[in-house]
Amino acid sequence: MKPIAIFRFSAGEGPGYFATFLDAHAIPWRMICIDAGEPVPERIDDFAGLCLMGGPMSVNDDLPWIPKVLDLIRAAIAAHLPVIGHCLGGQLISKALGGKVTKNPVKEIGWGMVETTDPAATAWLGDLGRFEAFHWHGETFSIPPGATRILKSAWCENQAFVLGPHLAMQCHVEMTEAMIRLWCRAWAEEQALPGPSVQTPEEMLSNLDAHIKAMRAAADRLYGHWLGGVMP
Repeated sequence: MKPIAIFRFSAGEGPGYFATFLDAHAIPWRMICIDAGEPVPERIDDFAGLCLMGGPMSVNDDLPWIPKVLDLIRAAIAAHLPVIGHCLGGQLISKALGGKVTKNPVKEIGWGMVETTDPAATAWLGDLGRFEAFHWHGETFSIPPGATRILKSAWCENQAFVLGPHLAMQCHVEMTEAMIRLWCRAWAEEQALPGPSVQTPEEMLSNLDAHIKAMRAAADRLYGHWLGGVMP
């Protein structure tokens, strides 16, 4: 089987639980480290699917690799090659499909509930109508033409959309304990005041095992349905 291409845009925002899930299902994957200067592949033929991780940059930044990634996403979707995106990755999918990425009304940082918004979510989440996800973003994507919004939160209307076998998420379901602890060390750099949509590191790390365990149940359903598109 061809590998899943996992695009890393920041050293601290690797594939996390997504890679663990693929390994558990004996699915090969290859990391493409854009942050380390690795070039964007010119063809999709070598891959069974594309996964795009998060990053601190904006899809609206003038970075040389962004247009190339957008072109690759469009080529994959045109070829019905499943694409999945987390946070920045979801924003890249939205922009590639004609959506817009703009500033969210508030920063959303920490644990927060997301809930389903459309019957299409049932195929991806079963009877799980809401779950707690991890958030760390200041921008948000619009729902591109032809796609269906399936998740929202109290602080961000567009938390996830689907288009056929493709899934774009604003939230993070790939988080591991190590990733959360690493990000918490950079919390001060966000210059965000604690409040209803922004948790402190102490709040994010409280009862961490239970938070992660609950999120994994949702991640397993989302990743499992996406993987069904990779292996029809």
